[in-house]
Amino acid sequence: MLMRPPHVGEAPAVLALAGDPDVRLWNPRCQIPDEAAAIADCLTGADWSDGTHTTFSIIDDATGAYAGTISLHDINWHGRSAYVGYRVAPWTRGRGVARTCLRTLSEWAFTALRLDRIALTHAVENVASCRVARAAGFTLEKVLPPHKRFGDGLVHDEHLHVLRLASAVTGKVRRVSGCRDWM
Repeated sequence: MLMRPPHVGEAPAVLALAGDPDVRLWNPRCQIPDEAAAIADCLTGADWSDGTHTTFSIIDDATGAYAGTISLHDINWHGRSAYVGYRVAPWTRGRGVARTCLRTLSEWAFTALRLDRIALTHAVENVASCRVARAAGFTLEKVLPPHKRFGDGLVHDEHLHVLRLASAVTGKVRRVSGCRDWM
C-alpha cells in the first residue's frame, strides 16, 4: 500500500467508502453525502497548511485503487501529541492494511513530526478497531465514559489507546509519499 495526500480524483471512492455501513456506524464525523462533499473532503485532507492534521489516502500499489484514509488530527505541537483515525474499504479489511498503515503513520509522526504520543479512540463495541490498535502496538490506557454519539444514534463508552515514542517500533518509514518536513 502507498500512503499519500488525498487527490480529488478519489472523490467517487471516498463517497462510496463514506456510505459503507461500518464507516457510517463507527465514524460519526464522516459526513459525506454527495460527490461535492467528497471533493471537499479530499481538498481539506490534502491541505495541511494550518498544521492541525495530516491526512493520507491509502492506495493499493498493484491496482491503484483507493483503499481508505488515515489521518493524524488535533495535532498539539506544544504537547507533541496527536490523535489518529482511519477508514478502510471493505475489500481491504482483514488483510492487515489498517494495522500496517497505522504503524507506518506512527513511525513517520515520531520521526518527521517529532511527536511523542499518538492516541486512538473507538467505541468499545468496535472490536475490529481494538484489534487494529493493539496489533499496531497501541496500549489500552483507559475506558472513557460515554460522550460521543455514533451512527446508531447511541452514545458509547470508548477505548483510549496510546502509543508513545518510547514504546514505538523504530525503523525506516515505508512508502509515505508527498510528506513535508514540518520541523
